[in-house]
Amino acid sequence: MLCAASLVEKCLARWNLTGEVVATAPGAALELIAFDHPLRDVDAGYNRSAPMYLAEYVGEGDGTGVVHSAPAYGLDDFQSCVAHGLRYEDILNPVQGQGVYAADFPLFGGQHIWKAVPAVLEALRGADRLMATHPITHSYPHCWRHKTPVIYRAAAQWFIRMDEGEGVFTRDKAPKTLRQLALDAIEQTAFYPENGKARLRDMIANRPDWCISRQRSWGVPVPFFLHKDSGELHPRTMEILDQAADIVAQGGIEAWSRVTAEDILGPTDAPYYTKSTDILEVWFDSGSTFWHVLRGSHAQAYDRPPYHEAGPEADLYLEGHDQHRGWFHSSLLLGCALYDRAPYRGLLTHGFATDGQGRKMSKSLGNTVEPQAVIQKLGAEIVRLWVASTDYSGDLNIDDKILARVVDAYRRIRNTLRFLLANISDFDLARDGVPLAELFEIDRYALSRAASLQAEILAHYEVYEFHPVVSKLQVYCSEDLGAFYLDVLKDRLYTTAPDSRARRSAQTALWHITQAMLRWMAPFLSFTAEEAWRFVGKSESIFLETYADLGAADASLLEKWARIQAIRAVANKEIETVRAQGQLGSSLQANLRVQLPAADLALLQSLGDDLKFVFITSAVALGEAPELAVTVSVSTAPKCERCWHYRDDVGADTAHPGLCGRCVSNLHGAGETRQVA
Repeated sequence: MLCAASLVEKCLARWNLTGEVVATAPGAALELIAFDHPLRDVDAGYNRSAPMYLAEYVGEGDGTGVVHSAPAYGLDDFQSCVAHGLRYEDILNPVQGQGVYAADFPLFGGQHIWKAVPAVLEALRGADRLMATHPITHSYPHCWRHKTPVIYRAAAQWFIRMDEGEGVFTRDKAPKTLRQLALDAIEQTAFYPENGKARLRDMIANRPDWCISRQRSWGVPVPFFLHKDSGELHPRTMEILDQAADIVAQGGIEAWSRVTAEDILGPTDAPYYTKSTDILEVWFDSGSTFWHVLRGSHAQAYDRPPYHEAGPEADLYLEGHDQHRGWFHSSLLLGCALYDRAPYRGLLTHGFATDGQGRKMSKSLGNTVEPQAVIQKLGAEIVRLWVASTDYSGDLNIDDKILARVVDAYRRIRNTLRFLLANISDFDLARDGVPLAELFEIDRYALSRAASLQAEILAHYEVYEFHPVVSKLQVYCSEDLGAFYLDVLKDRLYTTAPDSRARRSAQTALWHITQAMLRWMAPFLSFTAEEAWRFVGKSESIFLETYADLGAADASLLEKWARIQAIRAVANKEIETVRAQGQLGSSLQANLRVQLPAADLALLQSLGDDLKFVFITSAVALGEAPELAVTVSVSTAPKCERCWHYRDDVGADTAHPGLCGRCVSNLHGAGETRQVA
């Protein structure tokens, strides 16, 4: 018996034998020694010998140190045998595509490979060539869909060459190889996110030649006829390709399957050729969509071509990040093969939906989330907003808690929109609008803030970043508008005369903000934006619009009001402290004494009497001091039952004992004078 020196004891124990080593030799001394097949004397079909090859992949962890090579069923075996001179045509391949041995295979013909195992063992035992048997657990590839074991199986294939060399269809060679063209095209492609570029580039740089044939019973046929003896293609192959295309165009794939060699080649050549049953790999099919969809089936489907006449056909291909080795990859190779360029200008890759803990969704785990169920319960807008608010460059987590947060975000945006729509319901820009240069200062600030935000949003949209837009829109609605501008604006909207300059200035700003905001949200809150557009839009659909022209943001105005809001935040904190002590309710009940440095003092003094409206208090007194300090006192003045301000002139007009002087003026007089807020 022959085995590795380090495995002698293991082998003897496994075979229930005793023995001793009679001689040793280096492995290299065994090279090319011929071994007879163990079933040689059982069936003449096995009357052959096999040479001993040296291979580095054979280990000493188990077995005997000598392994059987099956070049048709193992990659290492195949490469080793071919490297030692075994010709492709001499490789035995008795296992058929359906997993059974060929009918003429000695002893086991027609049997399924897994079911034939007992018969193989019995044949070896009967030939006295079986030392021992015992079950083993073996790591083996399985079908990802059916969870059943699969085997490697060598087959003659067709390849597209990536590097230099001659092929069967070589004509008018390009100045660069397909690999070089593809790598160059990657440099001309925009990637979202950027890390997709390195991934695709590495795959192209290190990939082997492209195997484009498959052995399946369905798919796009490879219309080749091979000589039965030489394996060469028929000399009219290029003509046959066109002929096959015409047949499929007229009768579908099935029409080609019914065609015989004699139909195509004629009675003279047909006996010497075999019709190939191979199909094109499906990635070749999908990779050619830029040609047969954009330039083919849908070329006339719209009022303009759905592709760019010059340059890449598509602006963007988008798919999961696994498509760097799939659709993105094959499209790139085909585009470069045809036009020396990619068929797309940009690639966007996204992750996959996972549960709230980041686990892959599985029926067995019970963690699946059905989009239809979410839509039925919460509406399609919530699904859209969930997608838009999630960083798609990674996997997208989803569960009930996450969706609840999305619902809250949607309500915040929708409620802000409702406030805007309600307060411009009686406003017509042409009739009531105030020129932008004549708006109150705080209104001009609000439009500058909107313009600044729009610039950020459009920059994000330019590179297909949606989650920062959602995040910034939420902050804008809750903080810029809800916690400041709209809060300050309520007094002017609700207490000044309907047609007053003060109210119309506010409405003019709100109209422009509404117009801009609907456009910002339309890409991901499409139904909500379209619904609101019916009330404020002039065109048939918001999706026929471009982004609003808000002009350039006024940097000095933004800086000034950012500082005002910072001082206001300090004042609000002091007011909350007094409120927590139970001394006041509304902030309008507070009188403020604000001490601050000269620069800040001048800033607040520029607001004049409107300062109290910005701070939403009934009175504000200013003084200069080295450091900012705010003192809160509770007003002792009576409360106006209309504007809720605490003022000494409440009841001064005996005809209106519950109203303050400014409310009487706004209702029955010339109206109060306001300039800033």
